[in-house]
This record gives sequence, structure tokens and C-alpha cells, in this order.
Amino acid sequence: MSGTLNKVMLIGHLGDEVKMHYFEGGGSIGRFPIATNETYTNKQTGERVTNTDWHNIVVRNKAAEICEKYLSKGDKVYVEGRLKNRQWQGEDGNTRYTTEVHVQEFTFLSTKKESMANNQTQPSGNTAAPVNPPVQPKTPTGVSEPEQEDDLPF
Repeated sequence: MSGTLNKVMLIGHLGDEVKMHYFEGGGSIGRFPIATNETYTNKQTGERVTNTDWHNIVVRNKAAEICEKYLSKGDKVYVEGRLKNRQWQGEDGNTRYTTEVHVQEFTFLSTKKESMANNQTQPSGNTAAPVNPPVQPKTPTGVSEPEQEDDLPF
């Protein structure tokens, strides 16, 4: 048994458009932020508090092109991948660090346009809102990395 696991699963909303970078030889990389929220009630004040965490998402090659084509700011998406830490030298000479989620699988859950359309078409006071099934395009072969063999008992 290898004894380690590096797996991240997030459901959140895009905070910006997918930023693409293309390399010589045809490779590409897409980057975008995802916001996840935690909401709770402060017991002392009774006030509802929402904390937002931002996650840097990295998608490669064909998966990046699919994300660029279909995702836009505000869309809800499920991503699954691995945490990667990276460091570089900033323009000021200081060493900078970041943690990124390198995506292996993803599913589009809803678009900002769908959410806005559902809110506009619902009559006020109606608690039974129509539910649209999530958009789940098939990811092309090669988007997800092959599973590594492990000795986990489950």
C-alpha cells in the first residue's frame, strides 16, 4: 500500500472566464478560479455568515479547450483532481507560492444563463421550481488520467 492519497472534489461557481495558454507542439492549459461557500449562523448574534474560499483550477489540453468553449463566469461546475504546489520568482524578486487543483475529471452542472432563465420564468410565490437536469457532456478519451494501482481494501 502506498499510504498516500491526493484527491480533491469541488462544486463551485467560476469566478472568471477560462484563461487559455497554448504551447508549441499543440498543448494547452486553461486556468480559472472556483468559489466555494460555507454558510452558518453565528450563535451569539443570530446573523447568517457566509465564508467564500477561492480555488485555482488548472485544466490541460482537450479538457481545457472544452472548458473554454462551454464555461463562463458564474457557471456551476464539479471538478475532481489533485492538489499541486508551485513556486516562482515574482517581478520584485520575491519567491511566490500557490496551490492549484489539477483537474482529472469535470462535469458541468449549470450555466449562469440557465440559472437566470429559471429565476425569471418562475412565478413569484411558487415553491415548486422546475428542475433542469445537469448538463453532463461526455469528456473525450484521454481527459482523465489512468488510475494508479493501489492496495486499498475498498
